[in-house]
Amino acid sequence: MPLTSLRRPPGKRPRTPADPAFWRSPVRGARFTAVLGLVLLVGLTVVAGTGLLSYAAYNPDLDPVNDKTPDKGWLGFYLFAWPTGPHWLYRLTQGLHVTVGIVLVPVLLAKLWSVIPAFFALPPVRSVAHALERLSLLLLVGGALFQFLTGLLNIQLDYLFPGSFYRLHFYGAWVFLAGFVAHTALKLPRAVRVLRRGLPSGEADGLASPDPLPPTLSRRGAFATVGAGSLLLLVTSAGRSFDGPLRRIALLTPRGGTDEGPGPNAFQVNKTAAAVRIAPADTGEGWRLTVRGPAGELRFSREELLAMELHSAALPIACVEGWSTSDQLWRGVRLRDLAALAGYPDRPPAVFVESLQRSGSFRKAALRDNQVRDGRSLLALEVNGAPLSPDHGYPARIIVPAAPGVLNTKWVETLTFGEL
Repeated sequence: MPLTSLRRPPGKRPRTPADPAFWRSPVRGARFTAVLGLVLLVGLTVVAGTGLLSYAAYNPDLDPVNDKTPDKGWLGFYLFAWPTGPHWLYRLTQGLHVTVGIVLVPVLLAKLWSVIPAFFALPPVRSVAHALERLSLLLLVGGALFQFLTGLLNIQLDYLFPGSFYRLHFYGAWVFLAGFVAHTALKLPRAVRVLRRGLPSGEADGLASPDPLPPTLSRRGAFATVGAGSLLLLVTSAGRSFDGPLRRIALLTPRGGTDEGPGPNAFQVNKTAAAVRIAPADTGEGWRLTVRGPAGELRFSREELLAMELHSAALPIACVEGWSTSDQLWRGVRLRDLAALAGYPDRPPAVFVESLQRSGSFRKAALRDNQVRDGRSLLALEVNGAPLSPDHGYPARIIVPAAPGVLNTKWVETLTFGEL
């Protein structure tokens, strides 16, 4: 659409970014920014909500081994017992968290570009209300950039940021949320008004250039460009949660765009046996599962476990990086049956799980009593009709409905039922 504006007199060029005419793009304007802002309002609400749900899914208040942010204090006020149903719950929430976050990157960058003139406006603070608005903007922009940066690093590179990802991302989320809520409260009424009726007569835009360059791209074209960028990211990332062609074109995300090969164990793996330094001797004939509880310490070979009553459950693996598998058919001993052997025949309690792995996070993990009681929660020995492969946790692994992948411990060595 054509853009018109009052031109600056010839020969008087702006010298500093504080001069509104320094920014000469004809695309900037209150309406352009308002549309992007409302898209971000919806998208970031989804990202923030699913992110907090992901933190709760780790059961961080259950046991210190699950809690990567032990000093969270009152910020953990909302934590609750993570359910086991529907069995695809974490696959959905974390898939949305990561996918929507990736798709919003072009929108976020366009929104920041659209409001650059406001960052340099003088005086920097004009009133108490303006000071609050600037503070909310600082928290919002700083928090959003930090969250997107650390999140993308964790997805793409298994996290290379200094410090604990869980702790930094958790605190960064609350800084972002503070700015997000405050800025939304301050700016949403104006954004809605601009979209409905435009700017009131005599009200300064603050973003549109008083001396724009000749337009080379309309605002509709700019929206289309941002949308095309988001669509490209969607197509090349969302498929990591699906089978078939969609996964093969998910080139920008881990566990996407690769062929896992044939066979019952041919589905996505997060960490391999070699990566956590598990040798064949560790899982050979000498391996024993140790089960502890009021009945004492019991030890079982894999053959003895296979001789027990076995049950099957079709469950996915879903990881914090946003990727997931489709439902795989697992077969093994129910956790609640092992709890009964440990001395809890009536009401199974929580369980503390220890792995053979020698390195990496979540070598130990805790599961809630509701997770142990669910009949689909297994100490899996087989998958899709075949023994587990070494990379999928042979000789035995945990599989629990709706739990994050890291709580589905592989290469299980010890199960301790009771008070954690």
